[in-house]
Amino acid sequence: MTALGPEGHRKRLRERFLRSGLEGFHDHEVLELLLTFAIPRRDVKPAARALLERFQSLSAVLDATVQELTQVDGVGPHAALLLTLLPRLLERYHQDRWRTVTTLGSTRDAVRYLQGHLEAERKEIFCILALNSQNGLIAVERIQEGTVNRTAVFPRLVVEAALRHRATAVILAHNHPSGEPEPSAADRQLTRKLRRLLGDLDIAVHDHIILAGPRYYSFAERGEMD
Repeated sequence: MTALGPEGHRKRLRERFLRSGLEGFHDHEVLELLLTFAIPRRDVKPAARALLERFQSLSAVLDATVQELTQVDGVGPHAALLLTLLPRLLERYHQDRWRTVTTLGSTRDAVRYLQGHLEAERKEIFCILALNSQNGLIAVERIQEGTVNRTAVFPRLVVEAALRHRATAVILAHNHPSGEPEPSAADRQLTRKLRRLLGDLDIAVHDHIILAGPRYYSFAERGEMD
């Protein structure tokens, strides 16, 4: 006999996940599954639907602050803490997975590494990957942080960071929290300026990568670094 009520629903959600992961789950069901670990015994469906109604998307729910989440009916501090923990846990996962990376041999290597540093950020961040002559990763350094839509990057800080790490090459990178990876005219102008300044110091700029969630734009892949 199929179990009825909240406990039966919780059990079915967990069994579905164990069988096939999140395949076939709607966003509200993903939230329901998560909330079962923070809200004991109660029906979690109203809270999950209220979260999506308030924030409009699963990603926006996970990007919300504890204070914002606890303003939603049915979401207490424990549930809010769990939801805000997940993006940070994902960031730590990527960082740990790529901690032993010594060589960035392709754009995809660089993108995967950068996602661990920038994917969960809600502000625009500009950073550089400092490389040695074998494309070995020396360091990743954040240069500037900005608002959701804009970061003002000072070329002098980029040059100083490259020199400080004794890099022979760098990869420039920043994120677009808007979700659109296409570079702006200012992005292209900055790339040209940094290539010129760093080139005068015999430091190559291999690429400029813009991350926007799972999507990215690579100047090198598009032939804009030739």
